[in-house]
Amino acid sequence: MSLRDIAGIFSKPGQPKQGKNSWQLAGVPEGADALVLAELARETGGRDILHVARDGNRLRRLQQALGFFAPERETIALPAWDCLPYDRLSPHPDIVSARLDALSRLATPKAPGSPARVIIVSVAAILQRVPPRALYANAGLALKTGDTLSLDALVTFLAGNGYGRSDTVMEPGEFAVRGGIVDLYPPGAGEPLRIDFFGDTIEQIRGFDPMTQRSAVKHEAAAINPTSEVLLNDASIARFRVGYRDLFGAVDDLLYEGVSAGRRQIGMEHWLPLFHDRLETVFDYAPDAAVTLDQQIDEAIAARLELVADYYKSRQEMLQKAMRSRETPDYRPLPPKLLYLDGKEWSAALEQRQTIRFWPFAVESEQGRTIDLGGRKHEGFAVARTKRDINLFDVVADSVRRAQAAKRRVVIAGYTAGSADRLLGLFKEHGLQGLVQIGDWQAARALPLEAVGLAVLPLDTGFVLDDSEIITEQDILGDRLVRPANKRKPSDRFIAEASGLAEGDLVVHREHGIGQYTGLVTLQIQHARHDCVCLVYDGGDKLFVPVENLDVLSRFGSEMATVSLDRLGGAAWQARTAKLKQRIADMAERLIRIAAERAIQQGEPMAPTPGQYDEFCARFAFAETDDQLNAISDVMSDLSSGKPMDRLVCGDVGFGKTEVALRAAFVAASSGFQVAVVVPTTLLARQHFRTFVNRFEGFPTRIAQLSRLVTAKDAAEAKRAIEAAEVDIVIGTHALLAKSIQFKNLGLLIVDEEQHFGVAHKERLKEMRPDVHVLTLTATPIPRTLQLALTGVRDMSLIATPPVDRLAVRTFVMPYDPVTVREALLREQY
Repeated sequence: MSLRDIAGIFSKPGQPKQGKNSWQLAGVPEGADALVLAELARETGGRDILHVARDGNRLRRLQQALGFFAPERETIALPAWDCLPYDRLSPHPDIVSARLDALSRLATPKAPGSPARVIIVSVAAILQRVPPRALYANAGLALKTGDTLSLDALVTFLAGNGYGRSDTVMEPGEFAVRGGIVDLYPPGAGEPLRIDFFGDTIEQIRGFDPMTQRSAVKHEAAAINPTSEVLLNDASIARFRVGYRDLFGAVDDLLYEGVSAGRRQIGMEHWLPLFHDRLETVFDYAPDAAVTLDQQIDEAIAARLELVADYYKSRQEMLQKAMRSRETPDYRPLPPKLLYLDGKEWSAALEQRQTIRFWPFAVESEQGRTIDLGGRKHEGFAVARTKRDINLFDVVADSVRRAQAAKRRVVIAGYTAGSADRLLGLFKEHGLQGLVQIGDWQAARALPLEAVGLAVLPLDTGFVLDDSEIITEQDILGDRLVRPANKRKPSDRFIAEASGLAEGDLVVHREHGIGQYTGLVTLQIQHARHDCVCLVYDGGDKLFVPVENLDVLSRFGSEMATVSLDRLGGAAWQARTAKLKQRIADMAERLIRIAAERAIQQGEPMAPTPGQYDEFCARFAFAETDDQLNAISDVMSDLSSGKPMDRLVCGDVGFGKTEVALRAAFVAASSGFQVAVVVPTTLLARQHFRTFVNRFEGFPTRIAQLSRLVTAKDAAEAKRAIEAAEVDIVIGTHALLAKSIQFKNLGLLIVDEEQHFGVAHKERLKEMRPDVHVLTLTATPIPRTLQLALTGVRDMSLIATPPVDRLAVRTFVMPYDPVTVREALLREQY
């Protein structure tokens, strides 16, 4: 039976008989499940597909892959809360926004004849009960330019649907009112909206940047949906109070008191059933959808239910302990059945649905209700990666030709556009013909057999089917760690908005010096209202700065306790600025002289060899961030310019500075020059030595280490080899700065963590670098180094993008909670 036959079963209306609705689809390698979902959705006659992924990472990967395999299909992804069961914390606003957007779309009835949608939920999301559909069905407010709506009615709607009022809108779920303008950030929207009223008429709807608060694109219409699964209105508060007392008696804890007063409490979502008459399940939101289940789904369901039971048990034990000691409990957990489906309810829900379980392994024959798709995971090229005498890309090219001979269309998938372009160049160099860049699966199916599609497709593993084959970047190069690129929004001002200041902060005015910010005031000037920042100076004098002129202010960066305010109109600030300008002029003269001497030096131009350099870059086990790519591009431009490079690369620990150094070292070494890598500690020297050896494996590059951990014999041999140019790259500590070290053809000096080197070491570095390229890496540059970079005497590249999987720290102040402490310790352990 084929996919079309199974989809035909799905397309039949009506509920199946118990026990006759489950199918097992074998031979579905993990990379192919998105393709299977896309094909099923095309053949179901408009019936939705509800797919249960085993975790949140799988959900995100499937959502991305469906954008390639079925771009014409609507995909709805419902993530789970990012907090633990029975937690004290609320889910992150971005998660709440994504959930509400998905629930609102599911609650809105489909138009007759609409194509099938693919709904993806994680195990944690499918087991969690959700607010009833009536809360989201037609609960949104549609706004159009020219419509009549009173501003008060809009504010009432926002307050009643979970939006929080703030001075400045920055995150989903916030709104602000300024005169006849309402700023709001609906869940699921790509940007906040600015609604401009003229009386009771909506004059304009514009999107704006939450960082700069500047308006951008105009919109003709906008949909405003609820922004929280917990709504605080009179009816919901009354339900909560009654339900809480029924379960726990006449109590008066912080949660009960806060909700009764209409205040949103951190973590109140964990008492969600008390705010609604009843809760529903995701199955209720998709009543006619057929269900597909991820691989290893049973194990994931069991693990989630066990986790819920474990945390409920811990909370119950803490509650009983507090009651025995006659203390007031600060956490009263709801029974799991009110919040989550149990094992019996999960099984019963599946029995009422037509269900397909994905199974990665093939079967020998069709037995029972098992269908074998015949697919298999791509075998990969592990052997070629471990043998030096085999070129990996030649092996892949041969594999592609064999697949074409077997009448299979081949697609090579890169994680990012940059990696796909790199693979394109590498395979062309290794003789693979017919490479065509494609955007989706339909374009791949339209390719002739002799062509090879090259796509941006974030799959972990490739797969092989009867008529098609996908080879992923990870199949070729080994494990990769990637994440979606987050574009940072630059700000061109030190203080972007008045809300970035708190009363009492010290600020510096460009003309008047240090003052203290006391608040935002509105002044009536020439019959017009102006919002102004109020600054207080010595003697009580006040200065009002219009908010549109905030660029004249900057933050004061020193300790406030030792600072005295300037006097408006006084000479002290002008005297300090004049003295500072003279010091800067003297320093600039000296530094410019040094920079000029280096500028007239003729450096050796170094350019990467395209083929070898691309292969070296492809060994990087991460996806380069935008900042990292910019830094690499800056260094490559400097090396090829013919002028001595003097560049500072500044970035936090683990942000990818070493990769910039590795690529620079490869270019220098492959151009016939020696490279010296100077580090402050022996531990760092050993770490870098191992990293360089591993990355340069298979290339004709000789690498040595010089530190106190190296034996005297090996150190003497290393010094001799350095002087004889028998070593291409040497990595060492201060020992490299000794006068006994003589390089024969030093072309690149890399200084890691420059702030750990003293003045004497800096003088020795100056002797070593009259015409060599210098690359400095640091996470915390010393003031002089940073000043040289900021004033343009030295070039600087910033790497400010966080590395893979580094999450922002969320800080909460809460009472002592043994369950939270236990969880933190367990996370540290595992």
